[in-house]
Amino acid sequence: MNFAVLSTSLDPESRSAWLCALAAGQLREAGHAITHLDLRETPLPPFDNAACYAHPNADLYHRTIREADGVLLGVPVYNWGLGSGARTLVELTGSSDAERGLHGAWFDKPVTFLVSGGLDHGYLSHGAFALGMMYDFRCVINPHFVYATSAHWAAPEVPGEWLAERLSRTVERTVDLSERLRGRDYHSVWEI
Repeated sequence: MNFAVLSTSLDPESRSAWLCALAAGQLREAGHAITHLDLRETPLPPFDNAACYAHPNADLYHRTIREADGVLLGVPVYNWGLGSGARTLVELTGSSDAERGLHGAWFDKPVTFLVSGGLDHGYLSHGAFALGMMYDFRCVINPHFVYATSAHWAAPEVPGEWLAERLSRTVERTVDLSERLRGRDYHSVWEI
């Protein structure tokens, strides 16, 4: 299968980017095709619903999401919400515009969140964002996700035992969900 692994943090020492790299590695080892994009290396402009579409990376992200059987979205939590990179990504690639020949790339996609937060009690900080993706694009939000704080890492880029098990199980269930939903004969559109 074909998976998009998208890291949306701009932090040079991003722990959500570490989660993305580990998940991409596990998917590759299982024989899946991976497109792994990181906003730090492949940036997007702020969403302005005009000039942003001409940015050289806009089509790359849109096509990567549109063609994926499943998306793993690495996100940081700040102040009980997701970082601005995630919103910029979804705003730009979720847009539909008949004049530009665009249709939102996220419709009907299985989405798995790989979340990095500062404190344990921020565990569901991605919930409102996920709910918006479900309502707007009919995404199927994987109920198996990763939420990790700095305490869950043994060293930079090295997960502790609990985190390694949680991430492995989440990736396995991402594959299962995406496989079950692959090949559906419908395609959702904006309804309201």
